[in-house]
Amino acid sequence: MLDDRSRTLLKALVEHYIADGQPVGSRALSKFSGLDLSPATIRNVMADLEEAGFVASPHTSAGRVPTARGYRLFVDSLLTMQPLEARQRGEIQEALHGLPSNQVIANASQLLSSLTHFAGVVIAPRRAANRIRQIEFLSLSEKRILLIIVTTDGDVQNRILSSDKAYTPSELVTAANYLNQNFAGLDFEQIRQRLAGEIQQLREDIKPLMTLALEAGDAALSENAQPYVISGEKNLLDVEELSSNMKRLRELFELFEQRSSLMRLLDISNRAEGVKIFIGGESGIATLDECSVIAAPYSVDGQIVGSVGVIGPTRMAYERVIPIVDITARLLSSALSYKNDN
Repeated sequence: MLDDRSRTLLKALVEHYIADGQPVGSRALSKFSGLDLSPATIRNVMADLEEAGFVASPHTSAGRVPTARGYRLFVDSLLTMQPLEARQRGEIQEALHGLPSNQVIANASQLLSSLTHFAGVVIAPRRAANRIRQIEFLSLSEKRILLIIVTTDGDVQNRILSSDKAYTPSELVTAANYLNQNFAGLDFEQIRQRLAGEIQQLREDIKPLMTLALEAGDAALSENAQPYVISGEKNLLDVEELSSNMKRLRELFELFEQRSSLMRLLDISNRAEGVKIFIGGESGIATLDECSVIAAPYSVDGQIVGSVGVIGPTRMAYERVIPIVDITARLLSSALSYKNDN
């Protein structure tokens, strides 16, 4: 637990660092904190905050910067929220009404990006589960198998399975025939439920293959069934903390392209009340260690169907970005629910 003096100094440090991106020294803190403290006293408090893991000292400076833990405390209990201007709220509302649903979702992503100058992302409502027309297995090498899924809509998905066991071509044909004969016309969730009751009847050597196929097939069709719209990734090229590390920046753009990890992270916000904030390593995705993700669920007719979010550096104006994400989620819910009523 921090005393009031430490909390006030930490708040001043985080706000000052967010504003200009430079390590904050004791003289600046004395000026911006509003506390009548000597530089020596401030240095002692800063040393305690550093020892507790709330701030860190860059090697090149006598000043200090907030850590992910410092940002977390700041966001949870020290933040003074900045209400969204009526003009900005009106801009969001206008852009989200009177258009087809897919355009509304694309507009929401673009608005999040343009209002925050970071990357804006929206996970769209899930479409009805894809049903299976046909499944095939094709041996690529001794323990690598290509899974081919054809849905009743004519969509084709391919996934490579890595097996602990080598399967012969005839075994792969047998497994595919079993699935096609017994489960054609069902979605993967229905197949999983049916297989749970029949798994004991399957040959032991086929069971692992069935499990792999279910997991990979479900993942492939889930990604396809839940569109994901991202805008403004290039804004992150202008963020000094990110652009100074080109390797990390490349990894970040690869994450945006692969989508699945980010979608799982944003999916967590669907189970949250209101805005969910992941700072640095809290996301569990190494590529986002120097980023924050602010996300919120949105609903259609009271049912949560997706989420909106902003991805930017840990040094962001949380007091501004959080209300933007929150209001966008609320107005998107309103726009999509209104379309459902008409």
